[in-house]
Amino acid sequence: MAQSISESASAMPLSATQITLLLFAWGVYAGIHSLLASVAIKHRVAQRWPGAMRSYRLAFNALAALLLLPPLWLTFAFSGPLLWRWSGAWAWLANALAFAAIAAFGWTSRHYDMQSFTGLTQWRAREAVADEDAQLRISPLHRYVRHPWYFLGLVILWTRDMDAARLISALCITAYLWLGSLLEERKLLQIHGAAYARYRERVSGLVPFPGRTLSKAEAQALAECGKAGRDAGSLRKPGGGV
Repeated sequence: MAQSISESASAMPLSATQITLLLFAWGVYAGIHSLLASVAIKHRVAQRWPGAMRSYRLAFNALAALLLLPPLWLTFAFSGPLLWRWSGAWAWLANALAFAAIAAFGWTSRHYDMQSFTGLTQWRAREAVADEDAQLRISPLHRYVRHPWYFLGLVILWTRDMDAARLISALCITAYLWLGSLLEERKLLQIHGAAYARYRERVSGLVPFPGRTLSKAEAQALAECGKAGRDAGSLRKPGGGV
């Protein structure tokens, strides 16, 4: 299993300044990312600078990647002796899980409109609208967990060896994914209404649990329910699919 490293006990721990810098960097990333992802900000930009919306998603993703650099750089700059590492059969298992999660990212991306997700579709089509009008979609992996990419990211994150800086970053990322999922679901409820509320009751949020899954037929029925509600005008327009 995960083994602690005896040398770490004699190693100098992170200083208060280093911990503060690391927490601040992740806090800045989380705050800006959440603010720019909010429907309110998107609609405000759409109202004041409608032409800018065709490049909003592309700029948002580019900025998100750029903002990741400071906390990631600090994480590796403050690296030290390992607090624990996976060894023996547990190392094989941890690496197998991480590899499976990476493969699952590639597999499940086929069920997303990746051109629209990155913003390339909006840019090429010169669409001057907020990207908040996608229909409710429930991919195969969404039948088992509401936020599959978050779950896969957590698998990769927590199957790695840990030093103090990496542990702090892992905790920050985990907390942000949890809080981010709550904010995202508030938006999805506004977008998809009763259909998403029923979906949320049936399927786990970040970690799959036995018994909290949808069959293929149930997923299709929920998606159709969401589409019917939107077509009838009972659901408000804006939002990204599940």
